[in-house]
Amino acid sequence: MYVGTQVAARDDEDFKVWAQLGVKNISADPPGKPASWVLDDFERLRDKVESFGLVLDMVQLPLPSRPIEQASYPDILLAGPERDRQIDAVCTMIENIAKAGIPAAKYNLNLIGIPRTEMELGRGGSLNEAWRWDKADHNADPGLAGVLSEDENWERIDYFLERVVPVAASNKVRLACHPHDPYTPPGYKGVTRVLGTIEGLKKFVQMRENPYHGLNFCQGSIGEMLDNPREEIDDIIRWFGSRDKIFNVHFRNISGGKLSFMETFPDEGDMDMVRSLKLYHELGYRYMIMPDHVPTIAGRDPVGVAFGFCYGYIAALIEALDNKHL
Repeated sequence: MYVGTQVAARDDEDFKVWAQLGVKNISADPPGKPASWVLDDFERLRDKVESFGLVLDMVQLPLPSRPIEQASYPDILLAGPERDRQIDAVCTMIENIAKAGIPAAKYNLNLIGIPRTEMELGRGGSLNEAWRWDKADHNADPGLAGVLSEDENWERIDYFLERVVPVAASNKVRLACHPHDPYTPPGYKGVTRVLGTIEGLKKFVQMRENPYHGLNFCQGSIGEMLDNPREEIDDIIRWFGSRDKIFNVHFRNISGGKLSFMETFPDEGDMDMVRSLKLYHELGYRYMIMPDHVPTIAGRDPVGVAFGFCYGYIAALIEALDNKHL
């Protein structure tokens, strides 16, 4: 396993910084609208990334974490009239990703985005994202998806997997799906988020079972599903890791748990991230360990500094593990 990033490069200087920090493996996307990406776009991106001594390890399919109203291919999850055409477009994109020599793609199956309540003060006065169910609008109106039952949600997911997983397998591209973030009670905004529970994620990876069908394992989002993340997370990492269903790790910590948490830096939340990384290592996990969300901090380059701290934290732990100091 090795440190990675999915931060969008602001300019070429960011690529140089990652190379200088030893963050050699990245997830990045071509410019332009995702629905317009063709093979040449992926090849140009790969060549640019490699020109800085980096490796393009993963790209994002046009199935984002944003609400379905902002999706490039909304009919896939809405079961709309363009569903089959849009799924075909995703299959073509997977084939092009393989032709460009990119080994993995991440994606989301998200209808309502990433709900959060107001930001809260963290360490040293940082501003941190939070989700407090007691502060949320329990009667928020449904969005474009309307009212969607759990069974119908699963049917739409299965319809998608039935078509894309064989294409990914035949092209040897790992498909890494992100959990729903955060857990929300059934029916919130009209939707039961089936990938917002551990049992739902277990069901998901066993549907259309294939070595190329797995998770973008966001440890922060997993923790948000648990009553006691510190004590429960090990067994969950072990269940998915022992089945080789973890294709990318978002190494994010939280303070709190199910329905009430604040995002934190990896070293200050409730989960023991050193213990977690040791477990990934013991299970033979072999892909990127990357920061996900970070608190908003002060300074001239708050994004660069916050992520730089996380890269160093992860790299130091990996080095300690590789040299048997942990």
